[in-house]
This record gives sequence, C-alpha cells and structure tokens, in this order.
Amino acid sequence: MPSVPDEVLDSFREAQVAIVSDNMNRLHGTRSLRPFHGSARLIGTAVTVKTRPGDNLMIHKAYAALRPGDVLVVDGGGDLNQALVGEIMMRRAQAIGVAGFVIDGAIRDVAAFVESGFPCFARGVTHRGPYKSGPGEINVPVSIDGLVVMPGDLVLGDEDGVVTFDRTVAADLLPLVAAQQAREAEALKAAREGRSSSYMGLAADKGQPT
Repeated sequence: MPSVPDEVLDSFREAQVAIVSDNMNRLHGTRSLRPFHGSARLIGTAVTVKTRPGDNLMIHKAYAALRPGDVLVVDGGGDLNQALVGEIMMRRAQAIGVAGFVIDGAIRDVAAFVESGFPCFARGVTHRGPYKSGPGEINVPVSIDGLVVMPGDLVLGDEDGVVTFDRTVAADLLPLVAAQQAREAEALKAAREGRSSSYMGLAADKGQPT
C-alpha cells in the first residue's frame, strides 16, 4: 500500500473538512468523533486496524507497518469501556513520524495529547486500559463512525471532524473545493464589510445550500 503522494497531500493541506464534505455529496465523514489534541490539522495516508472492542493487540502489531506521514485508523466498534491508545502509544507513533490517530473507540491520557498537539480524533475517553488478546486485522476496509475507510485513503481532519477519500478522486475533487473556498472567502469579506452577497453556501457539485 503506497503512501499518498506528497503533491496530493500538499494540495489538500489547507482544505477545510466541511468544504470537502460538501463536495462529496455531504455523505462522507465522521459524525461523533471529536479532536482531543487541540486545533492541529491532520492529513496523511490511512493504515487501518479492525480490532475487538476494548482490545489493542492488533494496534500494537500495526506499528510494524506504520511509516512517517501515516494515519493510524482504528475500528474499535465505537466501544467506550476500554481505552485503545494512550500516551505511550502516542509517543511511539510520534517517534515514527505518524501524522495522527483516528480511533472509533476510547482513548486515555488526554492531557498528554493536548500538551503534545499530536492529532487524535476519538469517540470518547476512559481511564480503563485495554485487553491484549485479539483478534483483529490490519490494512482491511474498516467502518469508522459510519465512514468506510480503505487502506491507503487520504485522511483529512480539523476541528469539524474527519473525512477520507481515495487518492484517485483528488484531481477531480480539488478544483471543486478550491472554488467553494474562494466563494466562501468572498462571502465572508462581504459580510465583514456590511455588503450583501449572492452566496448561498452552494456546494460546487450539487448546488445544495449550507
């Protein structure tokens, strides 16, 4: 599974998750996951893990596959009874150069994530630690908070949530995102200056108002 090319990542590095979602029929992206690290943006290549709820054995095994710029995406079934990652696993990921975590489950050691600014989106928090029995799978399709993520997808996260997409759609998606960002920038400028604007929050692909 090759990494998403740097030029593709760079083209989306400043893209807003909400605008990307607008231009993907408003059906793609997480709903309940939230950032636990502050405001740092997340972008990278998905390395996926599917694990039994409350068990992080396969997450540990996945570290052998992680590369700089990867995003560890974990399908923990949304379970909040045991934390799947904490500060030690975060520090290990930082040392590798991992871009961040997306965890459909719980985390712990939240203060360490806040202090480090290491991007981590998760469903919730608990102090209770994980089991390490398995089973699980690495680099398989996973469901994250209703979002299907494939190994190698581009992962993008900001304060509004997380969206992912196949790198092969990037060339078509980018001009739509850029055009909407330009329209919104002009509408915001008009609002600050007390001018009216014809902008209605229309997504470039479907013309749906925000």
